[in-house]
Amino acid sequence: MLTTPVAFIIFNRPDTTARVFAEIAKARPPRLLVVGDGARANRPDEAERVAATRAIINAVDWPCTVETNFSETNLGCKQRVSSGIDWVFERVEEAIILEDDCLPEPSFFRFCQEMLERYRADKRIGMISGDNFQDGHQRNGDSYYFSRYSHIWGWASWRDRWQDSYDVNLTIWPLLRDQGWLKDALGSAIEAKVWSSLFDRMHAGQIDTWDFQWVCANFVHSRLVILPNVNLISNIGFGDGATHTTHVSELANMPVTPMNFPLTHPRVMVRDARADLRTFHSQFHVPFHLKVFRKLRKLLGGMSFRTSTKSV
Repeated sequence: MLTTPVAFIIFNRPDTTARVFAEIAKARPPRLLVVGDGARANRPDEAERVAATRAIINAVDWPCTVETNFSETNLGCKQRVSSGIDWVFERVEEAIILEDDCLPEPSFFRFCQEMLERYRADKRIGMISGDNFQDGHQRNGDSYYFSRYSHIWGWASWRDRWQDSYDVNLTIWPLLRDQGWLKDALGSAIEAKVWSSLFDRMHAGQIDTWDFQWVCANFVHSRLVILPNVNLISNIGFGDGATHTTHVSELANMPVTPMNFPLTHPRVMVRDARADLRTFHSQFHVPFHLKVFRKLRKLLGGMSFRTSTKSV
């Protein structure tokens, strides 16, 4: 039985929203917190789609407290999602969070709930994700592993982690960059260069997103992320209508696998560096200077980087 609140972030896509909502309805959370952005003034047809998307929430037919935080103006991805999650954690101490294109396997909810309970008091853990991008590679038979990467296609966390460290404007970034703290945090000069270029652009306001600020927060607080050893989320939002995932990608519509219970817990809380290196090589395409890109390709044997960033 699901007892954890679910936060649902929606915008203007009634088709994907309806599919994700159907899975939330099967889980029957006792509390549903819905965050929605307003229509853009220069998109005359968008107000109708925003209204149709919000109306899907009216289909709640199980015992549930529904709360909404709808903006009447368009705030954009960065401000709307970050302020929406702020609002969620003002109301609840922990939550499972889904965006309107992140279709969960039903066992995702139980997995998140058990992890939230088990690691609630352990500040070494920053969040739980439903994502697995390891292409079938597993180190052992554990149900999950520990990572440095904050994948946010279906995730869960606690109020204290979010409120203690999240900064949508990355105000601490110049200090981290200029004093070399990111290299110390990551233990890798080349990864630090890649992320530094991205965080530079975030700090300068050149990228309208919220999630890399959360990555940075978990980096600098040395927090681990729990990732399942099977993939529990399929992103169904790639293509037309998406904000960031507008391209063709191997990450689109990934198959999901049910999590087996009872869970097999790792015997040690150690980051799986091999899994993280595989993720770094194969998943992240982040904006950085051409010189760094050429150096990365040389170091990694000429591997190409896929064009997704939202999988963080």
